[in-house]
Amino acid sequence: MMNCIREVNENVYWIGGNDRRLSLFENIFPIPRGISYNAYVVLDEKTILLDTVDWSIGHLFFDNLETALQGRSLDYIVINHMEPDHCACLKEVINRYPEVVIVGNAKTFTMIDQFFGIEINKLVVKENDTLTTGKHTFTFVMAPLVHWPEVMVTYEQTEKILFSADAFGKFGSLNIDEEWDCEARRYYFNIV
Repeated sequence: MMNCIREVNENVYWIGGNDRRLSLFENIFPIPRGISYNAYVVLDEKTILLDTVDWSIGHLFFDNLETALQGRSLDYIVINHMEPDHCACLKEVINRYPEVVIVGNAKTFTMIDQFFGIEINKLVVKENDTLTTGKHTFTFVMAPLVHWPEVMVTYEQTEKILFSADAFGKFGSLNIDEEWDCEARRYYFNIV
């Protein structure tokens, strides 16, 4: 299997993937240039995964995850959004890393129970709670109207990176060279 990892900053990796097989997003919105699914790994004293991906690219995601972890175990998974393009692989991640702690807000865990019905190790966070994994500190901010009630964003203070769920998304694969604003505008009008 060939992985497709992108280094965002030192020890911060994008491990998502592009999907060009779909013609419609959520069976409604045309996506002639595909879509990307975004998940990230941060390596520190503790390892942390931010979101998963749609099950359709699960094989690529797990190859990327294993490669990014470099033989280490997974300590935390932050779930910013429960929509399947963000968390469809969650149950399989838990199967592969049974000691992992899931980080989310109260509404996240209600939805995890409804979607998956599995026992998990969990850390419930509220507005402005923090989690430190070594040199990285993550702050959690609730964003319930972007566009499901459980949505939150995660700000990493050391690298100054915002993991924004759907807040700053756009239609189109990341491997397509195009102007950003047109597809972002269409995404916001229809999704956010």
